[in-house]
Amino acid sequence: MASPALFFDTINAFQRTEALRAAVELELFTHISKGAGTAPELAAASGASARGVRILADYLTILGFITKTGERYELTPDSAVFLTRGSPAYLGGAFEFLLTPQIRDSFGKLTAAVRKGGTAFSDEGTVSHDNPVWVAFARAMGPMMMMPAQLLSELVGGDRDRPLRVLDVAAGHGLFGIQIAKDYPNAHVTALDWANVLAVASENAKREGVSARHALIPGSAFEADWGGPYDVVLLTNFLHHFDVPTCERIAAKALAALVPGGRALTLEFIPNPDRVSPPPTASFALTMLASTAHGDAYTFAEYEGIFARAGFARSEFRPLPPTSQQAVVSYKS
Repeated sequence: MASPALFFDTINAFQRTEALRAAVELELFTHISKGAGTAPELAAASGASARGVRILADYLTILGFITKTGERYELTPDSAVFLTRGSPAYLGGAFEFLLTPQIRDSFGKLTAAVRKGGTAFSDEGTVSHDNPVWVAFARAMGPMMMMPAQLLSELVGGDRDRPLRVLDVAAGHGLFGIQIAKDYPNAHVTALDWANVLAVASENAKREGVSARHALIPGSAFEADWGGPYDVVLLTNFLHHFDVPTCERIAAKALAALVPGGRALTLEFIPNPDRVSPPPTASFALTMLASTAHGDAYTFAEYEGIFARAGFARSEFRPLPPTSQQAVVSYKS
């Protein structure tokens, strides 16, 4: 039997976003973790009304962020890890990037973007020259990248005590290169990005105790001299912003910067050939349509072709469960 449930779930999805944002701003999850369990207790802890907290907490229970027994609310395991302030994996700060006006306005113009075939927000969208949105990204998204960074570092392989030269292209928060520096005590990492973004990477390198082995190249990945040679070039969450010819330009620069036998490690949202599975990965293509002029979620076959045409000998596909991202390891002969 036909049902309008999907329609209403989708048309009202903004309510879920704003409910979660309100809970994070009121720190409801953190207050529950500290023992406040009833609506009056949570209201007192957050400085809100008991009626408002009760309605919000019930809605969060319906969504599955918390549970309710009698009049008491408890955290789910996921909420305890990702929504409790003080947790190393706390994601509350991600609102600062994911809900920036530029990102939201890009989706507000989605019909125009579909007609155009690229973002209708501006000519270039989020990849415009020295866009400040990437400072927000670097500061807000670090906790989300902890697990992918650890998994990507494992793909470096080999003797962990050997000297290793790593270039982190469009480094952002810098955590991918920093994780390799932590795992490989003789690794020297060079981070390339806009100067204001690299300030965040430098802070993170200092916090993780690897700043002495963390150098900087400020500027555009397309215009800056990458230096080298390097054993590993990291291309993390970067290529999806561009069309195929532009990706090939970056891949060619990576090849030129690598030693013989070196490799490029690409982290991306790589859907299956059908482009609709797995859903969390494949749906990223819509984000690129809304926010960039030419970006996409490319399949492995497309990445394999990009790196082959740039001169790499071969590429391998590596899933990175339980994350929704995948990696491509491309080898220079």
